[in-house]
Amino acid sequence: MSTEVRNLEPKALWSNFADLNAVPRPSKKEERVIQFIKDFGNRLGLKTIEDEIGNVIIKKPASPGMEDRQTVLLQSHLDMVHQKNADTNFDFATEGIRMFVDGDWVKAEGTTLGADNGIGVATIMALLESKDIQHPPIEALFTIDEETGMTGALNLKGGMLDASIMLNLDTEDDRELTIGCAGGVDVTATGTYQQESLEGGMHGYRVGVKGLTGGHSGMDIHLGRGNANKLMNRLLFQAASSFSLRVSSIDGGSLRNAIPRESFAEVAVPENQKAAFENFIRQETANLKDEYRTTDPNMEVTVEAVNTPATALSEEFQHKLLRVLYACPSGIFRMSPEIENLVQTSNNLARVLVKDGNYTIQCLTRSSVDSEKMDLARAIQSTFELAGAEVNFAGSYPGWTPRPGATIVKLMSDLYRDMYKEEAHVNACHAGLECGIVGANYPKMEMISFGPNIRGAHSPDEKVQISSVQKYWGYLLETLKRIPAKA
Repeated sequence: MSTEVRNLEPKALWSNFADLNAVPRPSKKEERVIQFIKDFGNRLGLKTIEDEIGNVIIKKPASPGMEDRQTVLLQSHLDMVHQKNADTNFDFATEGIRMFVDGDWVKAEGTTLGADNGIGVATIMALLESKDIQHPPIEALFTIDEETGMTGALNLKGGMLDASIMLNLDTEDDRELTIGCAGGVDVTATGTYQQESLEGGMHGYRVGVKGLTGGHSGMDIHLGRGNANKLMNRLLFQAASSFSLRVSSIDGGSLRNAIPRESFAEVAVPENQKAAFENFIRQETANLKDEYRTTDPNMEVTVEAVNTPATALSEEFQHKLLRVLYACPSGIFRMSPEIENLVQTSNNLARVLVKDGNYTIQCLTRSSVDSEKMDLARAIQSTFELAGAEVNFAGSYPGWTPRPGATIVKLMSDLYRDMYKEEAHVNACHAGLECGIVGANYPKMEMISFGPNIRGAHSPDEKVQISSVQKYWGYLLETLKRIPAKA
């Protein structure tokens, strides 16, 4: 399968992508991919540096005749989101991504593809090893842990880079030039609860919400896709209002930056309520499938008989939990009043784990306005504290303030018009990009982000468009030729 991908054009880029995708690289466990990139730089004889946190910097001199140009920083992140379908047998810790070509798209078999941000990494690798591409002096920055906290960018020190222009290769639409993004903060609620033994005469069930579309909790949050944690809680809340339902455990979602696609709960109802409960699930399934028929056409709600759980949440805690989860916002909180169609602030109720007397609830709150981000985070904090949870904030990172008048923005906008006879979409996005963080230590550096068409990032539906990669590659090469001279 990788042979098929390696034969795509441009071969240098796709071959490096195949090599990269053979290396497991989950966030916070990037040791192998850090070594992979260091070995790559050293093999080319280029100056290769690993900083204290694990970011890798590789420096390449200008091609002949381009020595007087401004130094360009090419930046992508090494980690990828590891997600797979429940029925996919795959070990991310030991296996390389199984890629295949489907028409004009490269996809993966039941897992995330790693095009986010592997295509960017592979692009930089292809440029670093090239011998016939015109380019100014290049600094390549490969950051770690972008997906779960931006810790690589946050710990990048000043004084390590000389570039005056940064090209971030982490955008997912080839018509877009991104010049601003949202910041984020991780909100985590934890606590313990009393368990109660279930009396006789109860019947156990495992309820599942699955088959949702999911996606990127920033870039896709405006699409109205179902959140499995919210839908599961809706079912449990309504069932608890109509039946003597007892909840034993809940396990939903996985990563903060992925819209939850699955949630499962073990519950029990009295034997004499079995038929009514099963009928209730069927009716609510029909309602949910109708409501989400456009955004989540493959949604399933399952209910299967299981051994009756020995214990359940205390009735008091169950009452509180189902209400705070209902109250927790998820989705768009506010649209930008200044930039048309831009989500300004949102929250993703990403992970709900309630089991064996302990619970953890994880959210990712995003906003391009830092004060509004923290305001929403504090509202979520207050909600969970009312239920007795301990709430912590972590991994807060700033947004990236747009500079539409920057020289690189005009250069690339004009070039796009010249090459494609249409206007690029110069915009800000609701995802978290590392530009604002890097810019904190390098405030004079001009920045822009772009990339090829990637769809379904952070989900097993992730795919990258072959023709778009070719377009993006040609656009990048022409951009490098036009980098202005040093002042």
